[in-house]
Amino acid sequence: MNQPGNPLQKTETWSFRDRWIGFIHGLQDRICAALEDLDGQVLFRTDEWEREHGGGGKTRVLSDGRIFEKGGVNTSVVWGKVTDTMRAQLKIEGKNWFACGLSLVIHPLNPYVPTTHANWRYFELYDDAGHVSDRWFGGGADLTPFYLFREDARHFHRSFKDAMDAFDPAAYPKYKQWCDEYFVNVHRSNEMRGIGGVFYDHLRPADAADADRLFAFQQANGNAFLPAYLPIVEKRAVMPYGEREVEWQEVRRGRYVEFNLIHDRGTLFGLKTNGRTESILMSLPPRARWEYDYRPEEGSPESVLLDACQHPKDWIK
Repeated sequence: MNQPGNPLQKTETWSFRDRWIGFIHGLQDRICAALEDLDGQVLFRTDEWEREHGGGGKTRVLSDGRIFEKGGVNTSVVWGKVTDTMRAQLKIEGKNWFACGLSLVIHPLNPYVPTTHANWRYFELYDDAGHVSDRWFGGGADLTPFYLFREDARHFHRSFKDAMDAFDPAAYPKYKQWCDEYFVNVHRSNEMRGIGGVFYDHLRPADAADADRLFAFQQANGNAFLPAYLPIVEKRAVMPYGEREVEWQEVRRGRYVEFNLIHDRGTLFGLKTNGRTESILMSLPPRARWEYDYRPEEGSPESVLLDACQHPKDWIK
């Protein structure tokens, strides 16, 4: 991050940011290595890029694997001036900003393997004198299956509940509900894009000790991702499937596209801050389908999944 013209070199949180950047890059390496090992057929392609207005990132993508049809695990360390567009549309105030995070989306080939998304980020705002005027953490992980297996849902949710309980037993219920209410296609009668997980934003530290606690909280959640997701992939990737399952997968992927392009704040933030379009839209699936007034047959496995998306459930029970 020590680049010429970087306005943040002398801010009081320099070392804290540096530790966060190190964690994010290490997490990216570990997740990519684990996914490559499981797929056994393809490797991630790495694109390192620089942002014209400050900073850059590392985009890692794979495609056409044995298990993973498309996936991306991206990191970025970016900064710049707060623009009028950001003030109006993102409700951000200040002179300069900094953001660093990891964002991933994995689209498996087999419709019985769920898609997953996760993100962990840290953001700072600075006043005219260059001092930190606001800062916060955000993130979470969620699961988007095409066919519902309750034991998979329980395992995924339990993994993040266990990670959070060590910090605050009230965190998981609160952030589970936040996730249920955020990843929703409002224009489709508040239909969730999947079965949720956890989501939180604007976790502001009260002081230096609280900042370290929130840092550790983020680490625990980031480290929980692989144990939460990989066992599900291993279990479901061997299940046989046919055209019916692929068609339903593509219909549900269409819902995924709708949410990301219409509602997702991360996508909007990237586009409004002149982010790298290829990295931002990496989250979209390689194939999707839109059928007019599509309704699964009543009582079918597809209708069971749809009901779970329409009515949030307690997966831990």
